[in-house]
Amino acid sequence: MKPYERKQLLERVEREGATVGASIPEEIEVQGEPFELRSFVFEVKDADGVAAGERERVQEAKKLLRRERLERLERLEEGDISFADGEELVNAIVGLDRALNALDSLGSKSVAQEMEVQERMDTKRWYSFLSEALGWDDDRGIRR
Repeated sequence: MKPYERKQLLERVEREGATVGASIPEEIEVQGEPFELRSFVFEVKDADGVAAGERERVQEAKKLLRRERLERLERLEEGDISFADGEELVNAIVGLDRALNALDSLGSKSVAQEMEVQERMDTKRWYSFLSEALGWDDDRGIRR
């Protein structure tokens, strides 16, 4: 894969709205074992609340999914892979992000916590917009 193709794929993963319209994969392989991701997410989301015993199971699943996401991202960043394989990794990573977003939204947050999270996300979106509009590179504030 060419460096500009890799950069393009990495940008797709990190894009603010990358998970919009993305679907949760039916099944993924986590540490060599098949994991029914979509059915797990829908099973947990369909429950009226997450029971104490389920909460631990969900937290463990989220930890495994984050680890799997990181491994796939590292393969995309550093692996000797083709562009087609890179696109498959991007789709898998975005699917994992979608599942993690769904699982993260399960917790019972207070209104104040939810407002704080929304405010941080708004600030991040605003900074991203300004960076793009002003031609800044990354977080360093350097003009392109």
